[in-house]
Amino acid sequence: MQNVLIDTSPITQDALSYLRDKNTDIVKFRHFADKISQQLLVKALKESDYVATQIETPIGPTTTNFLHGNFIFVTILRAGLSMMPAALQLIPTMPVGFLGLKRDEQTAIAYEYYNNLPKITQDSIVIVADPMLATGGSMIKTLEKISSFSPKEMRIVTVICAPEGIEKVHAQFSNIQIITAAVDETLNDKKYIIPGLGDFGDRYFGTEG
Repeated sequence: MQNVLIDTSPITQDALSYLRDKNTDIVKFRHFADKISQQLLVKALKESDYVATQIETPIGPTTTNFLHGNFIFVTILRAGLSMMPAALQLIPTMPVGFLGLKRDEQTAIAYEYYNNLPKITQDSIVIVADPMLATGGSMIKTLEKISSFSPKEMRIVTVICAPEGIEKVHAQFSNIQIITAAVDETLNDKKYIIPGLGDFGDRYFGTEG
């Protein structure tokens, strides 16, 4: 798929296997969720995000690459919060924005109930995180909100996707890159991803049943 980067590395796919398993307890689920988030966020960084810089080592001068860019991390509440610790471990200086979007279980349409975004400029590289891209409704609303500020670039990081969600996002934002661990089969009649991994937020935060 164009503009979809699937991380097939062993560490990512091993973590995804634990997340999919219904017998994985909350401690293991959180552990592997944190691990896969960090792996995917690393994949979201590009060569253009580095700048060559002359430095002095204890032995002598050399040219090395430093991470460079006005990065902003935007998480879609609630499940997206699970990806924030990994993001801040990688780039501790990164501002964080929050969008609260809840899907109506009858219509599958998301509505906004919370919005707190940092300053986004034309130099900003905005990384939007949500563990599951299903219908794409919440993601579209988030991208529309962010794109109104005309950022330099937007990137999506998600653990698993449904083809329907990818198609919907790219129908409106064709150039945006989606970084994920898997593209699953489809959505069921309740708009849940198949085979998926259940409700990511409930499993991570312990609010199942």
